[in-house]
Amino acid sequence: MNINVYTEATPNPATMKFIVNKLLINGSVDYPTKESAEKSPFAKELYKFNFVNGVFFASNFVTVTKTEGADWDDIQPILKEFVKGAVEAEYKVQEVEQDTNVEFEGTETEIKIQQILNDYVRPAVEQDGGAIAYRSFDEGVVTVELRGSCSGCPSSTVTLKAGIENLLKRMVPEVTEVVSEAL
Repeated sequence: MNINVYTEATPNPATMKFIVNKLLINGSVDYPTKESAEKSPFAKELYKFNFVNGVFFASNFVTVTKTEGADWDDIQPILKEFVKGAVEAEYKVQEVEQDTNVEFEGTETEIKIQQILNDYVRPAVEQDGGAIAYRSFDEGVVTVELRGSCSGCPSSTVTLKAGIENLLKRMVPEVTEVVSEAL
């Protein structure tokens, strides 16, 4: 199979999506630090570049966060070439595949919230190179974790409040607020 890689800017200026024409992982996995990438041959190799400051994988793309001084014009071609080679060489995203069956747990309200996040929010957030994970629901407050390009993105607060919070309040009357858990 001929591997094609194309890039897409994300709402976070520090991250770039590198999209390939092959499934890399079912679900998503975040390697926000070099140390966290120990179990990912693919991420570990990316962290060998001194301008890589974060790595996130979902379905058919890898989102790379660059260090502050790096310029996308300089590093994008290097990363594009690396991602192409890594996919062709079948570098593993993680040594142990995670279970991809989505099982929602909790009360009826919690399950409804998780279903909405999974069906409506996750695809939109993945489009921007990120991921959202449900953490808890307590006294009307839904706590989520934003990863990938969403982590540290200037517009993630707007997405969280205007988008996700409004959607959940409309669909689940018990929800009063949505907050993000800091990584």
